[in-house]
Amino acid sequence: MEPRMTLAALLFSVFIMLAVRLAYPAPRRLSARVRPYAVGYRTSLGRSADVRAVSSGGHPSGSALVGVFRPIVDSLARALDRVIDRDGDQRLASMIRQAGLFPDLPELERIGAYRIRQLGSVSAWGGVALLLVPLLGLSVGQFLGMELLLLIVGATRQRGRLERAIEDRRNRMTIEIYTVNQLLAMRVRAGGGVVSAVSAICERGTGDVVSELREALRMHRAGARISAAFDRIAKTTPEPYCARTYALLAIAEERGVDLAESLLSLSEDVREARRESIKRSATKRRAAMLIPTIAILAPVMLLFVGAPLPRLLLGT
Repeated sequence: MEPRMTLAALLFSVFIMLAVRLAYPAPRRLSARVRPYAVGYRTSLGRSADVRAVSSGGHPSGSALVGVFRPIVDSLARALDRVIDRDGDQRLASMIRQAGLFPDLPELERIGAYRIRQLGSVSAWGGVALLLVPLLGLSVGQFLGMELLLLIVGATRQRGRLERAIEDRRNRMTIEIYTVNQLLAMRVRAGGGVVSAVSAICERGTGDVVSELREALRMHRAGARISAAFDRIAKTTPEPYCARTYALLAIAEERGVDLAESLLSLSEDVREARRESIKRSATKRRAAMLIPTIAILAPVMLLFVGAPLPRLLLGT
């Protein structure tokens, strides 16, 4: 009994440390905010300019404690990710980018941050099972079963949150792209070019679509062609209509098509798609409203209808 309690106390201490770390993260450093603008924003090769920091697992805080334990934590996080996610780093990086997570980190460091968060979730849910052992007096078999169940919950929780974040961001971008297309069409008809119209929108606008347009402008100012920048964000965005808009901007910059008319037509497509989506959602909600009516009122109605039957049939 004593070794098990010692192990439980040790794992509980680890759980408390992880909980405090998640509740009170390290303050943002200036280097993390400046790095996206340094060395051409890594658009040429698609890799981080700070190769030494990325390859050595460096941390912005630079503390000795983090430098000692960071490789161990990274190894555990990578091993856990190989067990849970088998899609590969490319797919995971694309999902993290589409969800808009860790925007202050370079692209190569986002996967590591997500894996560490996933490891923290697994450790936290595993610590819950350890807390229930002395409270519920579980046997060894019950403890192992509950531990396995909670580990699975902790392992799948982050992936579910990632997918929900992508879906929420896609819905927000569907709402935003209509307004953005209308404003871009106005700017283009007023006599401005593609870059000037996008720059005007980015100076005053906010939102996920504007953030992606700012990303394209940063790549362009770093030396990339504006059409290539639009093509890149068109491939990484989670919203199909946004991808069509970015591809249209790239084509207009290269070939000089009637951009305003095309943007207005695309806006009408977005509006029609949103209308159909709202109709489907309303139909589902009406069907869901019938469930409590059938589940609650139908038995009561059957009871009132069937209550007189014994007296009518048997005369009692």
